[in-house]
Amino acid sequence: MTGLRMEEVERAFRDARGPAVATLVRLFGDISLAEDAVQDAFVTAVDRWPRDGVPVNPAGWIVTTARNRAVDVVRRNARGRELTRDIAADRLHTASEAFEGDQLRLMFTCCHPALRGEHQVALTLRLVAGLTLPELASGFLVSEETMSKRLVRAKYKIKAARIPYRIPGDAELPGRLRAVLSVLYLVYNTGADDRDRAYLCAEAIRLTRLLVQLVPAEPEVVGLLALMLLNDARKPARGDRGIGVLLQDQDRSLWDHALIDEGQTLVLSCIRRRRLGPFQLQAAIQALHCAAARYEDTDWAAIVRFYDRLLEVMPTPVVALNRAIALAESQGPSAGLAVLDTLADELGDYHVLHAARGRMLSKLGLQAEAASAYARGASVARTEPARTFLEEQAASTVLY
Repeated sequence: MTGLRMEEVERAFRDARGPAVATLVRLFGDISLAEDAVQDAFVTAVDRWPRDGVPVNPAGWIVTTARNRAVDVVRRNARGRELTRDIAADRLHTASEAFEGDQLRLMFTCCHPALRGEHQVALTLRLVAGLTLPELASGFLVSEETMSKRLVRAKYKIKAARIPYRIPGDAELPGRLRAVLSVLYLVYNTGADDRDRAYLCAEAIRLTRLLVQLVPAEPEVVGLLALMLLNDARKPARGDRGIGVLLQDQDRSLWDHALIDEGQTLVLSCIRRRRLGPFQLQAAIQALHCAAARYEDTDWAAIVRFYDRLLEVMPTPVVALNRAIALAESQGPSAGLAVLDTLADELGDYHVLHAARGRMLSKLGLQAEAASAYARGASVARTEPARTFLEEQAASTVLY
């Protein structure tokens, strides 16, 4: 396979980068060295792959090339000879199971409680998901310089505190899972919100499946997998505009019903355990959405009850907003608007709040007020697709 385009090389490397970095960290115990060596391997891939074709095992090729580069580097320092002897004795596994184990270890390292929350997220998105510095800076709404310093501090903390590169033991694991699950869901949402990074959804699902295999008795891990699968099942009906087709307008025949069946089966297994946490409750809500043959058939009263339970364990304004949307469908727009009014101070800069107000006001026949709400949402939207969508809603509402 020759004559590859640059974007094909970049795509193949992108898929191999996360497993390769994780394996190099295991071998050398140095995150910066691993990143630099893998980046050097990419430079070599750019030169060779268009001419020779992508290797049968891109991740194995990257690991071997990067390892050789890293060995050259460590030989120059005081303990380089000892380290290279250890690496030479280490059997380099290129099977997918070995790479997956390395990624789980790296994920738990990035999410160690000694690191600040924002550092955990940024480092995981960088090392495991492979986001670039500009992408991270944009996602966190900070400058590239600020993000670079954040990553450097996180890596230094891992090194200085000698944070172990391993999956926690049984006693530690439950307390360490929450941060890992939160970061995995953020990785998924990063891909869901940006078509150019849609591959992150598949990566998050793959890693969550690995966690389920590791700790099958932890219902929140199962709940997170169910939540991702049920969200992913509706992707084919969401369109390609970036903001997506609204749930009430989706062609449900396009949904992936195999994923829905799997997700709903997982949700039922969670409910039977009677230990419902935030991810399980969110998955149960999505399962109810997916169970309806038509939007009009949705069991909104049951969804409101699940949101009531979710608010008890996760009392955030965004959960309250989503409950208000379900309440408006169950008890009428006036009931929803009454709740939205209590959230205005906390969520005034969140475009979804204004979009929800616009829809509820429109249902009440208050078209001018609805158009104003949509316009306000457009003014605070952080992405161009969301801004365009809300501007269109404002214009069509005025016309209506």
